[in-house]
Amino acid sequence: MRTIRRGGEHQIEIKKSRFICALARVSSEDEAREFIAERRKLHWNATHNCTAYIVGEDGRIQRSSDDGEPAGTAGVPMLEVLRHRGLTDTAAVVTRYFGGIKLGAGGLIRAYGSAVAAAIDEVGILERRSLPVVTVLADYQQAGRLESDLRESPHRVVDVRYGADVEIDVALYGTDPADFTAWVAEITAGQALCELQGKTTVEVEVGADGTAP
Repeated sequence: MRTIRRGGEHQIEIKKSRFICALARVSSEDEAREFIAERRKLHWNATHNCTAYIVGEDGRIQRSSDDGEPAGTAGVPMLEVLRHRGLTDTAAVVTRYFGGIKLGAGGLIRAYGSAVAAAIDEVGILERRSLPVVTVLADYQQAGRLESDLRESPHRVVDVRYGADVEIDVALYGTDPADFTAWVAEITAGQALCELQGKTTVEVEVGADGTAP
């Protein structure tokens, strides 16, 4: 599952018309509607404020609006870009200030789709992954070096707690918990203990080639 890295805004100009795409991360349809209302209030004097959003873990909620543009020339191509990028929990508003030159149906479709695609490229994409979490328990003598080794590994240190001993929660990337436990035992001479805690969701930045590490 993917979403945008952050909210943001990007502008393109096509035949003197300005297309301003604003993106936001949203966790519900209500949040998407609130974002759209804010953008329409901000750009109340624009020719059009067209919208599209996808919400939900499986992207089950999908809505779009042409806001007065010819049917199917704005909201749908915007929504298609979100779908093509595999995004969810994302809302897009493209504000158009008409420049006096008509673009035609094909030109509008390309313009609205391009505006969203350019904005997504600007803000970046994150991939959400569900990863197993293991708590590593170590004494203070070994904890410093162990934490350093963990942070240099492909895994992600989620939390560190200091009590009688040090507890380090680690989200595992591409490694079976049993193999991870064996690795920890090897680097600590069997002194650290590992306990599987369940799973957590982490966000990994997607590269320009569309892949995540």
